[in-house]
Amino acid sequence: MPVKVDGIADEQPWLDAESASSFYMVLPMDTSFAKVRTDVSMTYDNENLYLLAVCYNYGNGRHMVESLRRDFAFLKNDNFLLFMDTFEDQTTGFSFGANAYGAQWDGTMYEGSKVDLNWDNKWTSAVKNYDDRWVFEAAIPFKTIRYKKGLKHWGINFSRNDLKTTEKSSWTPISRQLPTASLAHTGTLVWDEEPPVPRSNISVIPYVLGGISKNYITNAKTVFEKNIGGDVKISIGPSLNLDLTVRPDFSQVEVDKQVTNLSRFELFFPERRQFFLENGDLFANFGYADLRPFFSRRIGLGVPIDFGARLSGKLDKNWRIGVMDMRTAKVNDAALPAQNFAVLSLQRKVFKRSNIGVIYIDKASLNYNALQNPDSSKKLYAGYNRNIGLEYNLASANNIWTGKAMVLKSFHPGISKGDWTQAAHLQYNSRKWLIYGQAQYVGENYIPEVGYVPRRGYVKFNPQLSHFFFPKGGNVLSHGPVINSTYYFNTKLHETDHSNIVSYLTTFRSKATLSIVTQQDYVKLLRPFDPTNTGKDSLATGTQHQWNTIGFDYVSAPQHLFTYTCSLRYGGYYANGHLLMINSDLGYRFQPYVNITMSTSYNQLRLPQPWGRMNFLLIGPRIDVTFTNTLFFTTYIQYNEQLKNLNINTRLQWRYKPASDLFLVYTDNYYPGPFAVKTRAFVLKFNYWWSV
Repeated sequence: MPVKVDGIADEQPWLDAESASSFYMVLPMDTSFAKVRTDVSMTYDNENLYLLAVCYNYGNGRHMVESLRRDFAFLKNDNFLLFMDTFEDQTTGFSFGANAYGAQWDGTMYEGSKVDLNWDNKWTSAVKNYDDRWVFEAAIPFKTIRYKKGLKHWGINFSRNDLKTTEKSSWTPISRQLPTASLAHTGTLVWDEEPPVPRSNISVIPYVLGGISKNYITNAKTVFEKNIGGDVKISIGPSLNLDLTVRPDFSQVEVDKQVTNLSRFELFFPERRQFFLENGDLFANFGYADLRPFFSRRIGLGVPIDFGARLSGKLDKNWRIGVMDMRTAKVNDAALPAQNFAVLSLQRKVFKRSNIGVIYIDKASLNYNALQNPDSSKKLYAGYNRNIGLEYNLASANNIWTGKAMVLKSFHPGISKGDWTQAAHLQYNSRKWLIYGQAQYVGENYIPEVGYVPRRGYVKFNPQLSHFFFPKGGNVLSHGPVINSTYYFNTKLHETDHSNIVSYLTTFRSKATLSIVTQQDYVKLLRPFDPTNTGKDSLATGTQHQWNTIGFDYVSAPQHLFTYTCSLRYGGYYANGHLLMINSDLGYRFQPYVNITMSTSYNQLRLPQPWGRMNFLLIGPRIDVTFTNTLFFTTYIQYNEQLKNLNINTRLQWRYKPASDLFLVYTDNYYPGPFAVKTRAFVLKFNYWWSV
């Protein structure tokens, strides 16, 4: 009798399957078995790996979930997750799961414990609720995942989050400071025979798009858009995947969440386009958050992409590879030439869980000579920009010690020195201690045109220290001090700025957190800077500024229908001024169908003339309606006083078949006062996942 995925475990394979239970508690403490019972069974046939999780209730009360939207936040939902190490290398794998109302979760795993939820593939699941339990049943096709041929032992673990009891549990014992996704602490799935060799897996995903847009600022004619393109996914053996794309379109991607920018440097907005995100760690995780030699948003953002290809995955148990090549179109109005972006990333596992990685990035302008550009008002572009890097990532067998050491060099026309970068860090993370130290050197002429490096020509030191105490009873689960210092020097080791932050973090048994913060800042400006970022006068190069700040951060318990966060800072600012910052998120859910969030940011500046008193309000209500786990509607409104803009973005998504979607997207931008439209666009997009 075959398994029918319906949340009812009445088929013979489930009656014959062994059950794994006796989960261990991870949070709030990791010293006992879980109070909430979970039973897990697995079976398979020639096509699918099947999973059954029976999640029993503990006490009365409804299940807590955010919505029915895919890839939910783990800590904000009652849920069950599966983690699989299909190469038994303790660094890469796959994760599948669902929340208590059936919203799916799937992702690829990297760096031993991180899950990339942007991976999206074909599999089926069902959740059924009973009075005393909820049941999750899933069928995962073998051709959906990658695994080593002939390997009869897979690393595996199961994780359960239950918000009513504030308990997170794991099938294997895991220390509370580590994620349950840690592949260094999995159990073993033993196959009675080799897993079936998957059939060839080729998927063709075409799309058609139609839309209209109009720019009311220039009073241009209405533009009617139509486009056809698509992707092809080809499995090369059980471990490699080749992705091809022609004329990709990302109009359905959610808009960026805006922030009030009072920084001296470029802000970071994460990549959201699907093609760049799958297996993205091979490319995007090289370096640090403020030192990335490759940042995919430099490719094709505002410029059409003609075509591209990407090969990624595992060559064997020890080697991973990522190769990507993208071609963008020529834009005559901006005198922007057609450009080619090529990236090669190679990673070799060493020791138990560490690895060595190499990356090469090549950006080239095609058939372009800047000296032949007759229009001096147009921007000039370099003929090429190249970066090469070497990186060692340390991960101890028990995940207590982690670290990194890296070196980068750029190649750019006319530059022959000052184009090196080195960085390293080491971290010790035990139950009570977190000790971290990082150092960076970035040359004055290091140029990563396809990367994210907001500042250059500096030496940075960043030590951090945390210690936590665990009371035996009461409402407080843990508390302790957190110290974080960041010092910057120029390349001659003369200090330019620093920030010292001392806070005290309290975590309650309800999972609410409170942090009391004090901060001391010093800045010596290296170039003119407008402290309001509104185009007014600037403070002079070389001027020195120092101030102190106090504040707090509070995050409410996630198990309530009404949740909120609040962050407040008050203190000095540039030019002996004062700054008050208040950020908050208020959320209410009519679960599991409606989730309403109000995000607010308020900045009050008190500066001498010519700036004077300024107030910046940024407010953004968001409404998520999940009619089912395949039909979603989102409305996102953002009013940004600093940019004098009101943005409205609405999106309807219907997943009419697994991995196949219909999108309706409507976007408006307005002047807040007088209220008048700037730009308007409407897009209808249809894509279909066709398995060959």
